[in-house]
Amino acid sequence: MQTWEWGEFKRATGGWQPQRLAFERGGQVLAQASLATKRLGPLKVMVVSKGPALEYADRDLTLAVLLELEQRARSLGVVWLKIDPDVIAATGIPNGADDRPDKSGQALLALLRAREWRFSDAQVQFRNTLRIDLRRAEDELLAAMSGNTRRKIRVAAKKGVTIRPATVDDLPLLYQLYHVTGQRDGFLIRPIEYYQRAWRAFMEAGLAQAFIAEYQGEAIAHVILFHFGGKCWYFYGASGNEERGRMPNYALQWAAIRWAKAQGYATYDMWGAPDSFDESDSLWGVYQFKRGFRGILTRHIGAWDFATSPLLYYTYEQLAPRLLKLM
Repeated sequence: MQTWEWGEFKRATGGWQPQRLAFERGGQVLAQASLATKRLGPLKVMVVSKGPALEYADRDLTLAVLLELEQRARSLGVVWLKIDPDVIAATGIPNGADDRPDKSGQALLALLRAREWRFSDAQVQFRNTLRIDLRRAEDELLAAMSGNTRRKIRVAAKKGVTIRPATVDDLPLLYQLYHVTGQRDGFLIRPIEYYQRAWRAFMEAGLAQAFIAEYQGEAIAHVILFHFGGKCWYFYGASGNEERGRMPNYALQWAAIRWAKAQGYATYDMWGAPDSFDESDSLWGVYQFKRGFRGILTRHIGAWDFATSPLLYYTYEQLAPRLLKLM
């Protein structure tokens, strides 16, 4: 979401105006930020999705970047500036035996609070996720999974499920399966043009890869991966209503993990885990599927807002949810 391509995608589909910043010291680029500004009626807002990108252990650099972003927010007159840096706050289930705070993440949280940033009520991206360390042999990755997950991967192979890479020619098929999944699972999806533009742009830029699971030549499920830097994300997944008992989603995940490792990525991010670790959370069922692959539960600091006018920000926060509900 800090790539050039993402900024252009948001410009084309949402009316956001991207601006890219590079922060240099001694001629060396040490930090970057892709900003996106949008007008909402008489007001303007600014977002730095999954950014800014920098080494947050460098406190002086972090402070310099925050100061620049704050000044730009004031000069542009935005109601709020939202950042959502890819910074880990802790790993493991909160208050569990494996709960491990991250020193750098905790320091950033303290700095944001000291500078009067506010934890956002509108968390755009998932705060928590499961990340698999790919710097292990395939046998080790498979052995680390739960017995049930390994069994279902084998079931898919025994029941005739095959996996093939997808191309841009498969985009209508990918959307068809995604539409079926949205209807079945009750989540809202956008028109086909939105996804075709996103998937095509990133696939053609070499930043996305899709895989399709088939049975007897018919597509029954798919995954779409985004990959950048040292990480590969499982971003979209879908399946038809038929042949789900053949466990195509397990076969797809194993194929995706193996592909990401073969491409040299160090991390496979399963993109999404609950905020509340109990059955009341809407992601609980998906989490049960993902946790079988035995990734590390990773909790990020989440999205934080900088308000240029506290009164205007408070008014916006009160009115925006009602307006969105009406829309």
